[in-house]
Amino acid sequence: MANPRIAPLDPPYADDIAAGFARVMPPGREPLNLFRTLARNPRVLARLFAGGLLDRGELTLAEREIVILRACARAGAEYEWGVHVAFFAARAGLPDATVAATVSGVADDPAFDADQRLLVGLVDALHAAADIDDVLWDRLAARWSEPALIELVMLAGQYRMISGLCRTLRLDLEPDAARFPARGY
Repeated sequence: MANPRIAPLDPPYADDIAAGFARVMPPGREPLNLFRTLARNPRVLARLFAGGLLDRGELTLAEREIVILRACARAGAEYEWGVHVAFFAARAGLPDATVAATVSGVADDPAFDADQRLLVGLVDALHAAADIDDVLWDRLAARWSEPALIELVMLAGQYRMISGLCRTLRLDLEPDAARFPARGY
């Protein structure tokens, strides 16, 4: 990866920034490069923290992470994909083959179960056309509630935006984060 376009903020951090980092990072873990870079604009960092969809919502952790991993993979954002694999994939119970398929697989990859295939199809449709055709929508609506459908579309869009941010800023990969498998987007 090229050098970062904006250098991450180094400590010591202002009290409000340090408090924000403490709320989102596991104890003892240094803030992510993404967060330290966004700290150059404290208002944007605060809005990201306030507007995130990583809380308990309408989706299971596994559903949320499949959408995030696929959105990041489709956008070519190894940084964000790798962070989510490192922090959430095991907690979500996602097997290694499923995680790898978010990068190299197609929606009907055998590594995905039936629900995951629908979620991957949703992300792929939004990535390709910023829309979901009626056939796929009806299949999604037969499985998830209206509030969950809204969350799914928002989640895919949010991580497309974060992926673009990570790539544009040329963030250095986190040393303990996963890397894309050999084949990918």
